[in-house]
Amino acid sequence: MKLYSYWRSTTSYRIRTALNLKGIAYETVPVDLVAGDQRDDGYAELNPGKGVPTLVLDDGTVLTQSMAILDYIDATWPAPQLIPADPLQRAKVMAVADTIALDVHPVNNLRLIGQLKSHFGATPEQATDWMCHWMKEGFAAVETLLPKSDVFAFGETPNIADICITAQVYNARRWGVDLNDFPNIARIEQLCLNQSAFADAHPDNQPDAKV
Repeated sequence: MKLYSYWRSTTSYRIRTALNLKGIAYETVPVDLVAGDQRDDGYAELNPGKGVPTLVLDDGTVLTQSMAILDYIDATWPAPQLIPADPLQRAKVMAVADTIALDVHPVNNLRLIGQLKSHFGATPEQATDWMCHWMKEGFAAVETLLPKSDVFAFGETPNIADICITAQVYNARRWGVDLNDFPNIARIEQLCLNQSAFADAHPDNQPDAKV
């Protein structure tokens, strides 16, 4: 399989982590979002949304959108399970994952920040304030949705909620969000980064990483 990915993309980070947790081999194909590779005709034909990640299966099938890809991965390679089978537990886990994926990430991605700067005159400082505001808002919600424990988000092993949280915390740390108000989130990130599947998927450890 080929994973079209950008090293700092939190959505790509999610897929790298899931593939690593499942022990699935894949080839990374870098897509430089800052350079605009996602808008090249060849890539736009592959992924009309002009984003990452894009997962191309061995038979050539193309999958896009990280949450849809995560669902496919978990359904195709069930162990270890990332999305609970129990309907109630599944709803609780997905509420956390979706808060990150649907509420926080979309208002912090590169395209939106670019629009704020180019069309609405936002300074770099204002853009950073925007991102940090929405990450704090989302983290506050997630913090209340998480069970109080000393393990992962919903048990002894990581699942899709842990994956989404850890990827977003990378972005939060990058832009200076103070995690002292979010002890559950900070705990989960530390537990996850102690696992090789997460550490190997970390942006700094990608072939296209730039200092």
